[in-house]
Amino acid sequence: MFLDLDKKERTRIAAIDDSGEALTYGELCDFAAEFRRYLPERALLFLLSENCHGSLLGYVGCLSNGIVPLILSARTEESLYTNLRDMYRPAYLWAPEAMAETLGYAEVFRAHGYVLLATGNAPVAMHPDLALLLPTSGSTGSPKLVRHSLRNIEANADNVRRLFQLTGAEKAMAILPMHYTMGLSVIASHLLAGATLLLSGRSLLDRGFWSTLKEATSFTGVPYSYELLMKMRFTRMDLPKLEVITQGGGKLTPEMFRALAEYARDKGKKFIATYGQSECTARMAYLPAELALEKTCSIGFAEPGGQLSIVDAEGNETFEGEATGEMVYRGENVTLGYAYGVEDLQKGDENHGVMHTGDLARRDADGCYFIVGRLKRFLKIFGLRIGLDEVENLIKQEYKADCYCKGDDEKLVVLVMDPALVEALPGFIEEKTHLFHKNIEVRLVDAILRNEAGKVINQ
Repeated sequence: MFLDLDKKERTRIAAIDDSGEALTYGELCDFAAEFRRYLPERALLFLLSENCHGSLLGYVGCLSNGIVPLILSARTEESLYTNLRDMYRPAYLWAPEAMAETLGYAEVFRAHGYVLLATGNAPVAMHPDLALLLPTSGSTGSPKLVRHSLRNIEANADNVRRLFQLTGAEKAMAILPMHYTMGLSVIASHLLAGATLLLSGRSLLDRGFWSTLKEATSFTGVPYSYELLMKMRFTRMDLPKLEVITQGGGKLTPEMFRALAEYARDKGKKFIATYGQSECTARMAYLPAELALEKTCSIGFAEPGGQLSIVDAEGNETFEGEATGEMVYRGENVTLGYAYGVEDLQKGDENHGVMHTGDLARRDADGCYFIVGRLKRFLKIFGLRIGLDEVENLIKQEYKADCYCKGDDEKLVVLVMDPALVEALPGFIEEKTHLFHKNIEVRLVDAILRNEAGKVINQ
């Protein structure tokens, strides 16, 4: 069974969500068997996720029975959902009960606050290795998805289990969304270990969040999570059960990185920074806790089961010694490839275990890797991957105006020539990308200069 769930003690608690109710490993297995009664094998299903039992059960039910889910947020922006629905034509939806009437499809059955809906769409052809679809993190309206095999998911779960030495005694705070690759990695690795997930959809500002955190042995957050926690004086709180704090989803500032490393040292905890991409089923590299103060902002080494290298400007690939160039990752968790439309679901493995990350990295004499820039046109702001070309296309489609996007891992900058867009665009971009207003800047310029090939120059 998926993640060897049927080999866990049936009475062991697999998850507790915001309702306070416990879900056992036996109940996970029983639900997977029930789910199979209602769906044909190899059906394509959209899972509209929340961090709750119903969503978790749908995920396990799909992966245990050869049903292929595309996991989306239950709060996915309507135009993006409609675009994906029309392009991929799912046969079923697994959605919160409150959405059933709005979605308007025939109900098949309901359980744990979720409902299975049949869309009436004909089955779509899919490759036998395809097990899961996820949007590229922070998708901005593009139908581009990442294709995962079952082996990708289970290999990553095992790599993370070994990396963190996870056991059944763990209680992992799981606040990152299920449709986000890092959130799903936390879930899969802890289920493989027979641990307990503390599933929560609460805001970090919610009092209930803090009550749950006091019971957790580990917490995984993105930079924005830690920014909020620091403002709330997280490092002064009494959290005796918390043993490990981990970070992914983008770079921390050096100051934040050191503050967390010092907190862990002073309180007898471990701070482990990690690096990952959707294309590699989340985590790919980690910095051992004992190096957190010595190697500030490093992503460390490849996770167990993986291998890192650098390809320099001349195309030479090296695996050790000081070097700078594009970072390349190898491992069984490298996904099958992308899907840009329903026909791509028939494709097999296009990556063959090798991922050119698009990140410019430096490897020091000790073999530690540091991300120093990006080779591709995307930003990663608080864990959201923002495709600059995609944002430009959204603006051009909506406003019929020329623009140019750039920025860094702190802010998206949009250059425009129409004064009216300076006020109009921040709200539009916020809605489409889920970035915060403070991370969006719209600048008025006299001209956006392009060469004969149409590429922007000197901006």
